[in-house]
Amino acid sequence: MHFWKEEWKPLALIVAVFLVCFYLPVEAIANSERLRNAFFESLYLVRWYAREHVLLCLIPAFFIAGAIAVFISQESVMKYLGARANKVLAYGVASISGTILAVCSCTVLPLFAGIYRMGAGLGPATAFLYSGPAINILAIILTARVLGLKLGIARAVGAILFSIIIGLAMAFIFRKEELEKIEAQAGMPEPEVARPLWQNVLFFAVLVGILVFANWAKPGAPVGLWASIYAVKWLITGLLAIALAAILIFWFQLNAGKVILIAGVTAILALRFSQEPLIPFAAGVVGLSWLTSTNKDEAGEWFSSSWDFAKQILPLLLMGVLVAGALLGRPGHEALIPSEWVTLAVGGNSLLSNFFAAFAGAFMYFATLTEVPILQGLIGSGMGQGPALALLLAGPALSLPNMLVIRSIMGTQKTVVFISLVVVMATITGMAYGAIWG
Repeated sequence: MHFWKEEWKPLALIVAVFLVCFYLPVEAIANSERLRNAFFESLYLVRWYAREHVLLCLIPAFFIAGAIAVFISQESVMKYLGARANKVLAYGVASISGTILAVCSCTVLPLFAGIYRMGAGLGPATAFLYSGPAINILAIILTARVLGLKLGIARAVGAILFSIIIGLAMAFIFRKEELEKIEAQAGMPEPEVARPLWQNVLFFAVLVGILVFANWAKPGAPVGLWASIYAVKWLITGLLAIALAAILIFWFQLNAGKVILIAGVTAILALRFSQEPLIPFAAGVVGLSWLTSTNKDEAGEWFSSSWDFAKQILPLLLMGVLVAGALLGRPGHEALIPSEWVTLAVGGNSLLSNFFAAFAGAFMYFATLTEVPILQGLIGSGMGQGPALALLLAGPALSLPNMLVIRSIMGTQKTVVFISLVVVMATITGMAYGAIWG
């Protein structure tokens, strides 16, 4: 009797695995075109992600996150985003961050991890986590131009309000932990300042500028301000890289000869491979990594901190992208879940259609700006206006890879609550919008 009380769970698991193996329909799997597509779609998606986002998005984000951990004092983070910070200032800063950072749900993760571990309050930190990818000014403008002004305005207003409400809700739900954090932060000594504030501000502005302009998306029409910036995005990125090289020499005291050598090699590659900007960009990243990793002072700490973020986050992201590709495929390509099911499920403005749009969008991966053409196709196939907004509010801010990493940073309970808040609020907002404008 004691055996069955203690061992029934592992026994049941063994029996279940055995039965699956015994009755495994190998012939059906081998002859299933959908399963073969799912396998290859997962590989296609992870290759696309590696080419389009790891080098240009994630690696700069890792360096920014590492810089936050090393060059911004814990006291400075707590002053503006900490549990004891002025609530209006903290949530104001966090909620509009997406207008500066044109990042996706995965690229924001190193930045979120950086400020959260440095002592930011749970509320402002999760407000930043949502707003980073959701309040992307480029995506909002593209939404208004392609999907209509009403949907664009609704997305902008909804995303800003969502970030504040979600942050406040997270802080309230886990208020006991927040109170403990406030007590722990009380009476901390004043930090030693290594360099003036204006130097840190300029340093981070250069890093963020490289991230933003290297990922400046191609506009739909070759006219206007965004198109003009896109035409010179790599020139701007190059000038910012030169500014970074100067900062490394004069403020970080790195070897000027090595910095100039790397800058020269990168410039030569940029001229030689002008149509392949990833090559010089990769050379610059490798050079920066070499310079900082071999330094024993604060530049070495910067690389070490950035590398810690990369080790924790990158494997989970790639695994999540593989799973997302196997389930949903790429836009226009079938995987395990047929696209017809999605289209049929999100027609009209019912509670179920809005919930399904928010829930499915939360698990799908959307690169920056890609949600707009995907939604354009779904709306053309009969998707309702309410579910469209629900997907816009839940999709860009979450994804399966994003969820895996968030769990490793703040735990299962907080992650489940955060995801639930996003999905429920997107569902309710979608229904309200669909009732008014649908």
